[in-house]
Amino acid sequence: MYHYTDFDRDFLAERNAQFRAQVERRLDGSLTEDEFKPLRLMNGVYLQLHAYMLRVAIPYGTLASGQMRTLAVLAEKWDKGYGHFTTRQNIQYNWPRLIDIPDMLDTLGEVGMHAIQTSGNTIRNVTADHFAGAAKDEIADPRPVAELLRQWSTDHPEFQFLPRKFKIAVTGSPNDRAVTRSHDIGLVMKEQDGKIGFEVIIGGGLGRTPMIGKTVRDFVPKADLLPYCEAIVSVYNRLGRRDNKYKARLKITVHENGIEEMRQRIEDRFAQLKPLFSGVDQVMLAGIEAQFALPAFTDNAPAPILDPVLQSFVDTNVTAHKRDDHAIVTISLKKHGETPGDATADQMRLMADLADAHAYGELRISHEQNVILPHVRRDALPVLFAALRSAGLGTANIGLASDIIACPGMDYCALATARSIPVAQEIAKRIDALKIEHEVGALKIKISGCINACGHHHVGHIGILGLDRAGVENYQITLGGDATESAAIGERAGPGFAYDQVVPAIERLILAYLDLRADEEETFIDAFRRLGPAPFKAALYPQENQDAA
Repeated sequence: MYHYTDFDRDFLAERNAQFRAQVERRLDGSLTEDEFKPLRLMNGVYLQLHAYMLRVAIPYGTLASGQMRTLAVLAEKWDKGYGHFTTRQNIQYNWPRLIDIPDMLDTLGEVGMHAIQTSGNTIRNVTADHFAGAAKDEIADPRPVAELLRQWSTDHPEFQFLPRKFKIAVTGSPNDRAVTRSHDIGLVMKEQDGKIGFEVIIGGGLGRTPMIGKTVRDFVPKADLLPYCEAIVSVYNRLGRRDNKYKARLKITVHENGIEEMRQRIEDRFAQLKPLFSGVDQVMLAGIEAQFALPAFTDNAPAPILDPVLQSFVDTNVTAHKRDDHAIVTISLKKHGETPGDATADQMRLMADLADAHAYGELRISHEQNVILPHVRRDALPVLFAALRSAGLGTANIGLASDIIACPGMDYCALATARSIPVAQEIAKRIDALKIEHEVGALKIKISGCINACGHHHVGHIGILGLDRAGVENYQITLGGDATESAAIGERAGPGFAYDQVVPAIERLILAYLDLRADEEETFIDAFRRLGPAPFKAALYPQENQDAA
């Protein structure tokens, strides 16, 4: 993984000192909240419902064990003992005092972490496939490119005041685990004539106007990727609307101008920019790539698994690794009834210790709000699982109905119009009580507490959107969304449900799927695509069927 240079450390120390002075001016009244707002947003500080919130960047979701321990320190010393992992592979602290945030940032800087550009109308944290560098199905590790993009975009003088926030995702696998088609720029690694490059997708995004991104170029050689990305952002910076924040995202710019017009403008700008790079970016990339060497793997001979509980965990939470004697282990932060994405300081420390003991000291954060040990020796799986289970981290539900993505919702967020966390908790508890989760199999449920769609509900197999209807929480359900390489926006099923009706509605939907599927191998999304929405809507709205009869 990338290690900070002296330049990085000096830059961060200067930036943190600058923000410390800004905080002091806010606290002594020299700055009003309106004056302070753009300054704090540039440093990842939000004003939530009850307190300030600090969002810490975890670039492309990669953490060293020492960094995870530092996140635990922040949780214990300056928050309420836990942190919340987000769909941008970041971590949020929901209860810090403003006076303490500069100390938190300095502590992060000591281990090569920061909160720069985790908010504001700029290029946000670059995300990546959470299995990058370990997955058996990837062409190559995309994280060096993500790191190059991070360095390029950090404090880029042209792109600090874009029309709206801007998000980039990158994957090295044809099996999309990074939701690339829901980003402003999605980069999918490809190999062509023996050379590595990327399919470049632009104009994806969720929120109040969800759109699937469009391919602007089928193949950009890796050597041309950075000037090509700069061309995209440069064109957007000029064309993007600033008169209406709801129409300011790149997806609207693409929609209003058309992909052909955007392609031509981007190619023209790329032709101007490419000569200016002169290969310096490739020299930087080569140095970055050298830091992403694989660990010195230890050969091992795993024994057959005889424990059925461990086997259940392996079946759901373990993924094939590049090496047959290693595995990728996903640690669920979705224990039934708990807050999705939350981890206590003790749990963070345990995961760091387990990474050191069994996984070469490396961890990942997924956009699905779970933690990954990317390189685990298979002979260590029994002892690893036992330790996780004892800490409440051994839930075998990855990819299943209770592995729910949920935004913080109205429990924390000032923008939210409904609660998300309690709905996710109640659905998970109901699924557990019914004991049907493994029978149901792969099912992606995603919940957002407002139209901004931080819970990715549009691309959930079952999406839930909480809204305010005349002061009452109302939950719309969408069906058939998909966040993978076959990306699709879910379609609204019909009228929304009251807070106390939404869990029974989801239960009816899941039970109907079990009756409707062709066989045990047909997943929920496959059954929906085969049958269409009608039978699922009938399960959601049984009263309408009775009235029609």
